[in-house]
Amino acid sequence: MRLIDEAVERVGGARMVAGSPRHPFSMNPKDEHEVDGHAVTIHYSEISSPAIAEVDGWIFEIREDEYVLLQKPRQPKPQG
Repeated sequence: MRLIDEAVERVGGARMVAGSPRHPFSMNPKDEHEVDGHAVTIHYSEISSPAIAEVDGWIFEIREDEYVLLQKPRQPKPQG
């Protein structure tokens, strides 16, 4: 969560990411930042989709006042 928060702040904060939809066919629909050795990808909101951030298999929806967990990394099934 800290990694995502830092990356979102680098691009202007959650209000800017979630509240300023980009055109779906823009040349830069996402930003990628390295935070403490992890690649954090931020996908801006569009008319029909929310803003999301992903890092190491964790995916969060970015809202103006909170982050909502959408998906966490899959755990390998135990063998046997």
